[in-house]
Amino acid sequence: MPTERELAAAIDHAILKPELTRADVDAELDIAAEWGVFSVCVRPSDIPHAVERLAGTGVAVGTVIGFPHGTTSTAAKVAETRQALADGAAEVDMVINIGALRSGFDDVVVADIAAVVEAAQGHVTKVILETALLDDEQIERGSRLTEAGGAHFVKTSTGFAGGGATVPHVELMRRTVGAGVEVKASGGVRSYADALAMIEAGATRLGTSGSAVILGEARRVDAGAAATGAVDDTSY
Repeated sequence: MPTERELAAAIDHAILKPELTRADVDAELDIAAEWGVFSVCVRPSDIPHAVERLAGTGVAVGTVIGFPHGTTSTAAKVAETRQALADGAAEVDMVINIGALRSGFDDVVVADIAAVVEAAQGHVTKVILETALLDDEQIERGSRLTEAGGAHFVKTSTGFAGGGATVPHVELMRRTVGAGVEVKASGGVRSYADALAMIEAGATRLGTSGSAVILGEARRVDAGAAATGAVDDTSY
């Protein structure tokens, strides 16, 4: 079972809702810094501010590309990626061309992914499949195409399509890709139990806006384990 620190190191704290004000964004950035998560995933326009506010905290700044529908042109996704890196983003989460995947246009999908990976210049690139809109064959094929396009992660969901990560989908993605590609579970990961289930299924990164809830419960579990250990030590 992961400790609080181990779990925090797997979390990308999502700050993506379109209605968030600057004050809302700042509150979420402060939560990310307080709990020491791996990164935040912010709206592209928030990258420079997030980089400045999180300076010195050790929390990386990531962003989204072609979000949330994946239907922007490849050229637009490439331009977004280049701008994101120029603004200070360390990672990018791109949305796959969902319609192309469902149409069986695999060459289009791979080219779209590969172009963003190239534009990212070695920075971690995650590919969002939007699994709620796909059947198992499409999830499996999308995962293979993600690997073929050179991305570092295949990711379940945006959280904006009426469904999120499920254990069976994470397991399917993990079985499909090789060891060089990791799996990110995102969308609907709101509790400590959710987080553990996704990690057990094979996810190594979690996208969530519920970091404080998840890590607060992890802290209580750690404290309980430490207390039990202390009692056990004194009983010998």
